[in-house]
Amino acid sequence: MTADLYHETAYAKINLALHVRRRRADGYHELETVFAFVDAGDELVATPAEADRLEVVGEFSSALEGDGDNIVTRALSLLPHGKGWHVRLDKRLPVAAGLGGGSADAGAIFRLVERVNGLPSDWEVHAAGLGADVPACVASRALVGRGTGTDLAEVDNDLAGTPVLLVNPRVALPTGPVFRGWDQVDRGPMPEGDLRTIALTGRNDLEAPAVALVPVIAQVLEKLSRSGAWLSRMSGSGATCFALFDDVMARDAAAASLPPEWWRLAGKLI
Repeated sequence: MTADLYHETAYAKINLALHVRRRRADGYHELETVFAFVDAGDELVATPAEADRLEVVGEFSSALEGDGDNIVTRALSLLPHGKGWHVRLDKRLPVAAGLGGGSADAGAIFRLVERVNGLPSDWEVHAAGLGADVPACVASRALVGRGTGTDLAEVDNDLAGTPVLLVNPRVALPTGPVFRGWDQVDRGPMPEGDLRTIALTGRNDLEAPAVALVPVIAQVLEKLSRSGAWLSRMSGSGATCFALFDDVMARDAAAASLPPEWWRLAGKLI
């Protein structure tokens, strides 16, 4: 295991579109979504150890537990990786934010294990068992998700390199209450086409219930809509919103114009 295998980025996930079609008998929701990933996120460093251990540092570390019931340690427990790893997680993404932060961290563990030992043949079952976004986060590339989000299909990614700005008003928003607030109206399927087409013609059906719970999301969206972006939308179940730009200068100017207390991340789509 060489030094370059110890490090992995947990890329921030955004939902360019998220169509909620119905509530299923098992309590989950039937979804159609398109995942995209930003070229930045949490950072993980793993070193060989006598037993698995998780150390959490960074801006949002206080929102997570260390050793114990954390998605990183659960992922490690499912995958062959030797005697043990000491994982240092630099938590740079806000928690309960619609960015798949925990799922992205688990996805990074899967990629690390894949490089070191390879993944078991049933890894996708293990990934889905950790969370609906985890299989997509293992791939960390643009994909269409259906079912609960785990039925993945390729999509023509014509947005790679697009400047993106993520903005969160520093309000945690758990997924459960947002889905419970959905009005159960099926507003139609997600469009077909390349990534830009789906992004421009799609929608996020969870925006309205999220705004009802956290009204400041509407302020974030309004700010982004006047920022020069060609698309702004909430990601996942919120409260993070994103804006896509034609150039880096416009993105950075928009970031500089935001209230200083809001969290922001400027990057590019993968």
